[in-house]
Amino acid sequence: MSFTSLGLPPALIKALENQNYSEPFPIQKEAIPAILNKKDVLGIAETGSGKTASYVLPILMNMQGNTANKNRHINVLVLVPTRELAAQVREVFQMFNSALPERIKSLAVFGGVAISPQMIALQGVQILVATPGRLLELVELKAVHLSNIDTLVLDEADKMLNLGFKIEINRIFELLPKKRQNLLFSATLSDDVTNINQILFNDPIVIKIEPEVINIDLITQSAYTVTEEKKGPLLRYLIKNNEQKQVLVFVSSIFRAETVTDKLKKNGINAIAIHSKKSQKARTEALSNFKAGKVQVLVATDLISRGIDIKFLPCVINYELPRSPKDYIHRIGRTGRAESPGEAISLISPIEQHHFKVIQKKMGKQVSQINSEDLDLKGL
Repeated sequence: MSFTSLGLPPALIKALENQNYSEPFPIQKEAIPAILNKKDVLGIAETGSGKTASYVLPILMNMQGNTANKNRHINVLVLVPTRELAAQVREVFQMFNSALPERIKSLAVFGGVAISPQMIALQGVQILVATPGRLLELVELKAVHLSNIDTLVLDEADKMLNLGFKIEINRIFELLPKKRQNLLFSATLSDDVTNINQILFNDPIVIKIEPEVINIDLITQSAYTVTEEKKGPLLRYLIKNNEQKQVLVFVSSIFRAETVTDKLKKNGINAIAIHSKKSQKARTEALSNFKAGKVQVLVATDLISRGIDIKFLPCVINYELPRSPKDYIHRIGRTGRAESPGEAISLISPIEQHHFKVIQKKMGKQVSQINSEDLDLKGL
């Protein structure tokens, strides 16, 4: 199935092609036509499944020729749990909006920063992406009005409720017009999400995308015991000594992604970092170049990793362990796909040993460990 068959116009198809989107994700195949037809949608899908574009594209389409509104009376409200997601979602709106003949002003608002610049920026905004607390502050200051909203989106609803936004969300619901389109996306269907579903929806179209099944038996796993300060030299040794042509390296933070990438480049290894602080365009371009073999090493954080889909990736390296065994499985599952074998290597510092034992127990597999002290890491 192509994006054209979903009812999107040539301008958006071209924008998708420019961002190297060749075909729609499963959730996009079902959600885009439903939202274009102004249906309520309940989408259950993992983070990184393509859900943001699944509502951004049809919302922009539906707003073409239908954007007349009083100033500070927004048309579309997207509620999200974190400032990082707010910025990302707004960026996707901007990216696709720039391809359309009728430009629609969007804005992301969130707490932790001064409110005055956001109040000023709300002039003429039609699509608002907001965290619940900051939105209510702006409403109380009469900087924005919610009475004309015709589309409400709750993105990562489960996370929003887990972070304690239930009271704020209910207060926002009371300010919205009764007649509107409701779109709710969540990774899980918890009791709280189900309750919101019952309050919000009018005969919704339910889309449930099952999580990817990862066959870890296709993945050869190994681990190296190493001190924290020698992780960098060991990583470079493994890439050079094993003549790795395409390696996905996982780290735990944006700072680490940048420092690891810089060290790889200084040692003659073609590497690029991908994380939430990068623009959508930069992330898409980095992933495209990595897939095409133009970049040897992609250094990624977990926040971005679920959007990485490469069928024949030969090797994954955990520079640092993830927080949960589930994330570990997801990381190594980027390799060993399409019934092709893959390799997963973990660099384990003394402080990570206990956590690695927990991961192995949950996984039901023992991973052989190699002492890195026996390796010659000089000059790396």
